[in-house]
Amino acid sequence: MPGLFFPQHARISPLLQSLRYFYICHLPCIYDSTISAWPRLSAAPDGGDDVKAIVCDEPHSLTLVERPDPVPRGTEVLVRIGRVGLCGTDYHIYEGRHPFLTYPRVMGHELGGEIEHVPPGSNLRVGQTVAVNPYIACGSCVACRNGKPNACVNITVLGVHGDGGMCERLAVTEHAVIDATGLTIDQAAMVEFLAIGAHAVARGAPKAGDRVLVVGAGPIGVGTALFSRLNGAQVTLVDTRQTRLDYARDVLGFANVQKADADLSEAMRLATEGEMFDVVLDATGVLAAMANSLQFVAHGGALVLVGVAPGDLVLPDPEFHKRETTLIGSRNALAADFDRVIAAIREGHIPTEALHTHSVAGNDLPTRLPELIEEADHVLKAIVRF
Repeated sequence: MPGLFFPQHARISPLLQSLRYFYICHLPCIYDSTISAWPRLSAAPDGGDDVKAIVCDEPHSLTLVERPDPVPRGTEVLVRIGRVGLCGTDYHIYEGRHPFLTYPRVMGHELGGEIEHVPPGSNLRVGQTVAVNPYIACGSCVACRNGKPNACVNITVLGVHGDGGMCERLAVTEHAVIDATGLTIDQAAMVEFLAIGAHAVARGAPKAGDRVLVVGAGPIGVGTALFSRLNGAQVTLVDTRQTRLDYARDVLGFANVQKADADLSEAMRLATEGEMFDVVLDATGVLAAMANSLQFVAHGGALVLVGVAPGDLVLPDPEFHKRETTLIGSRNALAADFDRVIAAIREGHIPTEALHTHSVAGNDLPTRLPELIEEADHVLKAIVRF
Protein backbone atom coordinates (compact mmCIF):
# COMPACT_ATOMS: atom_id res chain seq x y z
CA MET A 1 0.00 0.00 0.00
CA PRO A 2 2.90 2.51 0.10
CA GLY A 3 2.13 5.44 -2.17
CA LEU A 4 -1.60 4.70 -2.20
CA PHE A 5 -2.77 7.88 -0.50
CA PHE A 6 -0.26 10.48 -1.60
CA PRO A 7 2.65 10.41 -4.05
CA GLN A 8 5.99 8.93 -3.11
CA HIS A 9 8.62 11.57 -2.45
CA ALA A 10 12.31 11.26 -1.91
CA ARG A 11 12.05 13.14 1.36
CA ILE A 12 9.00 13.45 3.59
CA SER A 13 8.77 14.31 7.25
CA PRO A 14 8.42 11.60 9.93
CA LEU A 15 4.89 12.80 10.65
CA LEU A 16 3.91 12.41 7.00
CA GLN A 17 5.38 8.94 6.99
CA SER A 18 3.60 8.07 10.21
CA LEU A 19 0.16 9.09 9.02
CA ARG A 20 0.25 7.56 5.55
CA TYR A 21 -1.50 4.30 6.45
CA PHE A 22 -4.27 5.71 8.63
CA TYR A 23 -6.48 6.86 5.78
CA ILE A 24 -9.54 4.72 5.84
CA CYS A 25 -10.72 4.16 9.37
CA HIS A 26 -9.76 3.12 12.87
CA LEU A 27 -7.34 0.34 13.63
CA PRO A 28 -8.41 -3.24 14.33
CA CYS A 29 -7.75 -3.19 18.06
CA ILE A 30 -9.98 -0.21 18.92
CA TYR A 31 -12.91 -2.14 20.34
CA ASP A 32 -15.66 -2.26 22.95
CA SER A 33 -17.05 -5.21 24.86
CA THR A 34 -20.28 -5.36 26.78
CA ILE A 35 -21.79 -8.70 25.80
CA SER A 36 -21.28 -12.25 26.87
CA ALA A 37 -22.31 -14.62 24.09
CA TRP A 38 -21.11 -15.11 20.52
CA PRO A 39 -23.39 -14.15 17.60
CA ARG A 40 -24.15 -17.03 15.25
CA LEU A 41 -24.31 -17.03 11.49
CA SER A 42 -24.62 -20.80 11.17
CA ALA A 43 -28.04 -22.33 11.66
CA ALA A 44 -29.54 -25.06 13.73
CA PRO A 45 -30.38 -28.26 11.78
CA ASP A 46 -33.96 -27.12 11.27
CA GLY A 47 -32.96 -23.76 9.74
CA GLY A 48 -35.01 -22.12 7.05
CA ASP A 49 -33.94 -20.64 3.74
CA ASP A 50 -30.35 -19.83 2.97
CA VAL A 51 -29.01 -16.31 3.54
CA LYS A 52 -26.36 -14.41 1.66
CA ALA A 53 -23.00 -13.76 3.29
CA ILE A 54 -19.73 -12.30 2.07
CA VAL A 55 -16.66 -14.35 2.94
CA CYS A 56 -13.05 -13.29 2.77
CA ASP A 57 -11.59 -16.64 1.71
CA GLU A 58 -8.02 -15.37 1.77
CA PRO A 59 -6.31 -12.01 1.37
CA HIS A 60 -7.63 -10.08 -1.64
CA SER A 61 -10.46 -12.55 -2.23
CA LEU A 62 -14.13 -11.94 -1.37
CA THR A 63 -16.90 -14.38 -2.28
CA LEU A 64 -20.67 -14.02 -2.10
CA VAL A 65 -22.01 -17.30 -0.67
CA GLU A 66 -25.23 -18.75 0.71
CA ARG A 67 -25.38 -20.20 4.21
CA PRO A 68 -28.18 -21.71 6.31
CA ASP A 69 -30.54 -19.20 7.85
CA PRO A 70 -29.67 -18.90 11.56
CA VAL A 71 -32.26 -20.07 14.07
CA PRO A 72 -32.27 -18.15 17.39
CA ARG A 73 -31.94 -20.22 20.55
CA GLY A 74 -32.61 -19.38 24.18
CA THR A 75 -32.22 -15.64 24.78
CA GLU A 76 -30.97 -14.92 21.28
CA VAL A 77 -32.45 -12.23 19.04
CA LEU A 78 -32.68 -12.67 15.28
CA VAL A 79 -31.58 -9.48 13.50
CA ARG A 80 -32.14 -8.79 9.83
CA ILE A 81 -28.90 -7.02 8.92
CA GLY A 82 -29.62 -4.08 6.66
CA ARG A 83 -26.36 -2.14 6.74
CA VAL A 84 -22.71 -2.86 7.53
CA GLY A 85 -20.20 -0.06 7.90
CA LEU A 86 -16.72 -0.69 6.53
CA CYS A 87 -13.79 0.15 8.75
CA GLY A 88 -10.04 -0.30 8.98
CA THR A 89 -10.43 -3.79 10.40
CA ASP A 90 -12.21 -4.93 7.24
CA TYR A 91 -9.63 -3.37 4.96
CA HIS A 92 -6.81 -4.94 6.97
CA ILE A 93 -8.48 -8.35 6.78
CA TYR A 94 -8.93 -8.02 3.04
CA GLU A 95 -5.28 -7.09 2.59
CA GLY A 96 -3.98 -9.84 4.88
CA ARG A 97 -2.64 -7.40 7.46
CA HIS A 98 -4.64 -8.43 10.52
CA PRO A 99 -2.53 -10.30 13.11
CA PHE A 100 -5.35 -12.06 14.99
CA LEU A 101 -7.36 -13.59 12.18
CA THR A 102 -7.65 -16.88 10.35
CA TYR A 103 -9.32 -17.38 6.97
CA PRO A 104 -11.97 -17.83 5.73
CA ARG A 105 -13.83 -15.11 7.64
CA VAL A 106 -17.12 -13.25 7.37
CA MET A 107 -16.18 -9.67 8.18
CA GLY A 108 -18.31 -6.85 9.57
CA HIS A 109 -18.86 -5.36 13.03
CA GLU A 110 -20.51 -1.96 12.37
CA LEU A 111 -24.06 -3.24 12.10
CA GLY A 112 -27.54 -1.82 11.72
CA GLY A 113 -30.71 -3.82 11.26
CA GLU A 114 -34.23 -4.71 12.34
CA ILE A 115 -35.38 -7.37 14.77
CA GLU A 116 -37.19 -10.37 13.30
CA HIS A 117 -37.48 -12.50 16.46
CA VAL A 118 -37.19 -11.87 20.19
CA PRO A 119 -37.08 -14.36 23.08
CA PRO A 120 -40.00 -14.59 25.52
CA GLY A 121 -40.09 -11.77 28.05
CA SER A 122 -37.74 -9.51 26.09
CA ASN A 123 -38.13 -5.73 26.22
CA LEU A 124 -37.17 -5.64 22.56
CA ARG A 125 -39.80 -5.97 19.84
CA VAL A 126 -40.05 -7.31 16.31
CA GLY A 127 -39.49 -4.57 13.72
CA GLN A 128 -37.37 -2.46 16.05
CA THR A 129 -34.35 -0.68 14.55
CA VAL A 130 -31.18 -1.75 16.34
CA ALA A 131 -27.43 -1.60 16.32
CA VAL A 132 -25.37 -4.61 17.36
CA ASN A 133 -22.60 -4.47 19.93
CA PRO A 134 -19.87 -6.61 18.32
CA TYR A 135 -17.55 -7.08 21.30
CA ILE A 136 -17.55 -9.88 23.83
CA ALA A 137 -16.31 -9.46 27.39
CA CYS A 138 -15.68 -12.40 29.69
CA GLY A 139 -17.44 -10.73 32.62
CA SER A 140 -15.01 -12.10 35.19
CA CYS A 141 -11.54 -10.59 34.61
CA VAL A 142 -10.14 -7.68 36.61
CA ALA A 143 -11.31 -5.11 34.04
CA CYS A 144 -14.83 -6.53 33.85
CA ARG A 145 -15.09 -6.70 37.63
CA ASN A 146 -14.12 -3.03 37.81
CA GLY A 147 -16.70 -1.87 35.29
CA LYS A 148 -14.37 -1.62 32.29
CA PRO A 149 -15.51 -4.37 29.92
CA ASN A 150 -14.05 -2.31 27.08
CA ALA A 151 -10.61 -3.33 28.39
CA CYS A 152 -11.52 -6.99 29.04
CA VAL A 153 -8.48 -9.22 29.37
CA ASN A 154 -10.18 -11.92 27.28
CA ILE A 155 -11.94 -9.73 24.74
CA THR A 156 -13.14 -11.32 21.50
CA VAL A 157 -14.40 -9.48 18.47
CA LEU A 158 -17.21 -10.26 16.03
CA GLY A 159 -15.82 -10.30 12.51
CA VAL A 160 -12.26 -10.96 13.68
CA HIS A 161 -12.06 -13.94 16.02
CA GLY A 162 -15.29 -15.37 14.62
CA ASP A 163 -17.63 -14.66 11.74
CA GLY A 164 -19.14 -11.19 11.65
CA GLY A 165 -22.26 -9.51 10.41
CA MET A 166 -21.66 -9.14 6.68
CA CYS A 167 -24.70 -11.30 6.02
CA GLU A 168 -28.46 -11.01 5.75
CA ARG A 169 -29.39 -12.34 9.21
CA LEU A 170 -27.59 -12.83 12.49
CA ALA A 171 -28.67 -14.53 15.73
CA VAL A 172 -27.15 -12.69 18.70
CA THR A 173 -27.59 -12.66 22.44
CA GLU A 174 -30.13 -10.10 23.63
CA HIS A 175 -27.39 -8.22 25.51
CA ALA A 176 -25.67 -7.47 22.20
CA VAL A 177 -28.67 -5.67 20.74
CA ILE A 178 -28.81 -1.88 21.17
CA ASP A 179 -32.09 -0.01 20.81
CA ALA A 180 -31.72 2.45 17.93
CA THR A 181 -35.33 3.56 17.72
CA GLY A 182 -35.57 6.88 15.91
CA LEU A 183 -32.45 6.23 13.82
CA THR A 184 -32.35 5.09 10.22
CA ILE A 185 -30.67 1.78 9.44
CA ASP A 186 -27.72 3.71 8.00
CA GLN A 187 -27.38 5.71 11.20
CA ALA A 188 -27.57 2.55 13.31
CA ALA A 189 -24.59 1.17 11.37
CA MET A 190 -22.60 4.30 12.30
CA VAL A 191 -23.17 4.11 16.05
CA GLU A 192 -20.18 1.89 16.84
CA PHE A 193 -17.46 3.95 15.20
CA LEU A 194 -18.87 7.16 16.64
CA ALA A 195 -18.89 5.57 20.09
CA ILE A 196 -15.11 5.13 19.80
CA GLY A 197 -14.77 8.89 19.41
CA ALA A 198 -17.28 9.60 22.18
CA HIS A 199 -15.31 7.35 24.55
CA ALA A 200 -12.04 9.10 23.70
CA VAL A 201 -13.65 12.44 24.51
CA ALA A 202 -15.01 11.06 27.78
CA ARG A 203 -11.47 9.94 28.64
CA GLY A 204 -9.87 13.29 27.81
CA ALA A 205 -12.80 15.27 29.26
CA PRO A 206 -12.32 18.58 27.44
CA LYS A 207 -14.40 21.40 28.86
CA ALA A 208 -16.18 24.29 27.21
CA GLY A 209 -13.58 26.73 25.92
CA ASP A 210 -10.69 24.27 26.02
CA ARG A 211 -8.36 24.10 23.06
CA VAL A 212 -8.55 20.59 21.57
CA LEU A 213 -6.33 19.18 18.83
CA VAL A 214 -7.43 16.03 17.00
CA VAL A 215 -4.66 14.42 14.96
CA GLY A 216 -6.07 12.33 12.11
CA ALA A 217 -9.22 13.29 10.17
CA GLY A 218 -10.44 9.80 9.31
CA PRO A 219 -13.78 8.53 10.67
CA ILE A 220 -12.52 8.05 14.22
CA GLY A 221 -10.78 11.41 14.27
CA VAL A 222 -13.84 13.14 12.86
CA GLY A 223 -16.07 11.42 15.42
CA THR A 224 -13.69 12.50 18.18
CA ALA A 225 -13.75 16.06 16.87
CA LEU A 226 -17.56 16.10 16.71
CA PHE A 227 -17.97 15.06 20.35
CA SER A 228 -15.22 17.44 21.47
CA ARG A 229 -17.18 20.21 19.76
CA LEU A 230 -20.36 19.08 21.51
CA ASN A 231 -18.45 19.50 24.78
CA GLY A 232 -17.96 23.15 23.84
CA ALA A 233 -14.26 22.87 23.02
CA GLN A 234 -12.41 24.87 20.36
CA VAL A 235 -11.39 22.10 17.96
CA THR A 236 -8.50 21.98 15.49
CA LEU A 237 -8.10 19.05 13.08
CA VAL A 238 -4.77 17.93 11.58
CA ASP A 239 -4.20 15.45 8.76
CA THR A 240 -1.73 14.84 5.93
CA ARG A 241 -4.46 14.90 3.28
CA GLN A 242 -5.86 18.22 2.22
CA THR A 243 -8.96 16.51 0.78
CA ARG A 244 -9.96 15.24 4.20
CA LEU A 245 -9.31 18.64 5.79
CA ASP A 246 -11.29 20.43 3.11
CA TYR A 247 -14.22 18.10 3.74
CA ALA A 248 -14.01 18.63 7.51
CA ARG A 249 -13.98 22.40 7.00
CA ASP A 250 -16.45 22.85 4.15
CA VAL A 251 -18.97 20.12 4.94
CA LEU A 252 -18.61 19.37 8.66
CA GLY A 253 -18.00 22.95 9.77
CA PHE A 254 -14.58 22.69 11.41
CA ALA A 255 -13.07 26.10 10.76
CA ASN A 256 -9.64 25.26 12.18
CA VAL A 257 -7.85 22.69 10.06
CA GLN A 258 -4.15 22.34 9.37
CA LYS A 259 -2.21 20.11 7.02
CA ALA A 260 0.50 18.02 8.69
CA ASP A 261 3.57 19.27 6.88
CA ALA A 262 6.95 20.76 7.75
CA ASP A 263 5.30 23.95 9.05
CA LEU A 264 2.84 22.23 11.39
CA SER A 265 4.64 22.94 14.68
CA GLU A 266 4.98 26.63 13.95
CA ALA A 267 1.36 26.84 12.77
CA MET A 268 0.14 25.28 16.00
CA ARG A 269 2.27 27.62 18.06
CA LEU A 270 0.90 30.65 16.28
CA ALA A 271 -2.69 29.41 16.48
CA THR A 272 -2.46 29.08 20.27
CA GLU A 273 -0.23 32.08 21.04
CA GLY A 274 2.46 29.62 22.05
CA GLU A 275 0.35 27.86 24.69
CA MET A 276 -0.58 24.76 22.66
CA PHE A 277 -3.63 22.57 23.41
CA ASP A 278 -5.37 21.58 26.65
CA VAL A 279 -6.25 18.15 25.21
CA VAL A 280 -4.60 16.42 22.26
CA LEU A 281 -6.36 13.33 20.91
CA ASP A 282 -4.27 11.24 18.52
CA ALA A 283 -6.49 9.16 16.25
CA THR A 284 -3.76 7.96 13.90
CA GLY A 285 -2.70 4.73 15.58
CA VAL A 286 0.81 5.25 14.19
CA LEU A 287 3.75 5.37 16.59
CA ALA A 288 5.63 8.29 15.05
CA ALA A 289 2.53 10.47 14.96
CA MET A 290 1.59 9.50 18.51
CA ALA A 291 5.03 10.47 19.80
CA ASN A 292 5.01 13.67 17.78
CA SER A 293 1.67 14.70 19.30
CA LEU A 294 3.30 15.32 22.68
CA GLN A 295 4.79 18.59 21.45
CA PHE A 296 1.29 20.00 20.95
CA VAL A 297 0.18 19.42 24.56
CA ALA A 298 -0.06 22.54 26.71
CA HIS A 299 1.67 22.60 30.08
CA GLY A 300 -0.73 20.83 32.43
CA GLY A 301 -2.57 19.27 29.50
CA ALA A 302 -3.50 15.74 28.43
CA LEU A 303 -2.55 13.45 25.55
CA VAL A 304 -5.19 10.84 24.67
CA LEU A 305 -4.11 7.94 22.45
CA VAL A 306 -7.21 6.79 20.60
CA GLY A 307 -5.54 4.50 18.09
CA VAL A 308 -3.28 1.55 18.88
CA ALA A 309 -0.13 0.49 17.06
CA PRO A 310 2.24 -2.47 17.30
CA GLY A 311 5.64 -1.75 18.79
CA ASP A 312 6.97 0.54 21.52
CA LEU A 313 5.90 4.13 21.96
CA VAL A 314 8.86 6.31 22.95
CA LEU A 315 8.33 9.80 24.38
CA PRO A 316 11.03 12.33 25.36
CA ASP A 317 10.87 12.33 29.14
CA PRO A 318 11.93 15.97 29.69
CA GLU A 319 9.13 17.17 27.38
CA PHE A 320 6.66 14.83 29.05
CA HIS A 321 7.58 15.82 32.60
CA LYS A 322 7.94 19.55 32.19
CA ARG A 323 4.31 19.67 31.04
CA GLU A 324 3.16 17.38 33.86
CA THR A 325 1.38 15.62 31.02
CA THR A 326 -1.57 13.36 31.69
CA LEU A 327 -1.17 10.38 29.32
CA ILE A 328 -4.41 8.49 28.65
CA GLY A 329 -5.23 5.40 26.65
CA SER A 330 -8.68 5.08 25.10
CA ARG A 331 -9.96 1.68 24.06
CA ASN A 332 -13.30 0.77 22.53
CA ALA A 333 -16.39 2.23 24.18
CA LEU A 334 -18.74 1.73 27.11
CA ALA A 335 -22.51 1.53 27.21
CA ALA A 336 -22.64 5.20 28.22
CA ASP A 337 -20.76 6.13 25.06
CA PHE A 338 -23.20 4.21 22.86
CA ASP A 339 -26.05 5.96 24.67
CA ARG A 340 -24.49 9.37 24.09
CA VAL A 341 -24.03 8.69 20.38
CA ILE A 342 -27.61 7.52 19.86
CA ALA A 343 -28.99 10.50 21.80
CA ALA A 344 -26.82 12.91 19.80
CA ILE A 345 -28.00 11.44 16.50
CA ARG A 346 -31.64 11.57 17.59
CA GLU A 347 -31.23 15.22 18.57
CA GLY A 348 -29.65 16.11 15.23
CA HIS A 349 -26.22 16.97 16.61
CA ILE A 350 -24.31 14.52 14.39
CA PRO A 351 -24.32 15.13 10.61
CA THR A 352 -24.66 11.47 9.70
CA GLU A 353 -25.59 12.14 6.08
CA ALA A 354 -22.33 14.04 5.61
CA LEU A 355 -20.31 11.31 7.33
CA HIS A 356 -21.83 8.64 5.07
CA THR A 357 -19.98 9.28 1.82
CA HIS A 358 -20.32 5.95 -0.01
CA SER A 359 -22.90 3.16 -0.33
CA VAL A 360 -22.22 -0.30 -1.76
CA ALA A 361 -24.65 -3.09 -2.60
CA GLY A 362 -23.65 -6.33 -0.89
CA ASN A 363 -23.55 -8.17 -4.22
CA ASP A 364 -21.02 -5.62 -5.52
CA LEU A 365 -18.66 -5.62 -2.55
CA PRO A 366 -16.17 -8.18 -3.95
CA THR A 367 -15.51 -5.74 -6.78
CA ARG A 368 -16.00 -2.47 -4.93
CA LEU A 369 -13.84 -3.07 -1.84
CA PRO A 370 -10.49 -2.76 -3.63
CA GLU A 371 -11.85 0.28 -5.47
CA LEU A 372 -12.76 1.92 -2.15
CA ILE A 373 -9.18 1.40 -1.01
CA GLU A 374 -7.97 3.14 -4.16
CA GLU A 375 -10.44 5.98 -3.51
CA ALA A 376 -9.43 6.35 0.14
CA ASP A 377 -8.71 10.09 -0.02
CA HIS A 378 -12.40 10.67 -0.72
CA VAL A 379 -13.97 7.94 1.43
CA LEU A 380 -15.02 8.87 4.94
CA LYS A 381 -17.57 6.16 5.74
CA ALA A 382 -18.67 3.49 3.27
CA ILE A 383 -21.72 1.41 4.16
CA VAL A 384 -22.72 -1.93 2.61
CA ARG A 385 -26.43 -2.51 1.91
CA PHE A 386 -28.00 -5.96 2.33
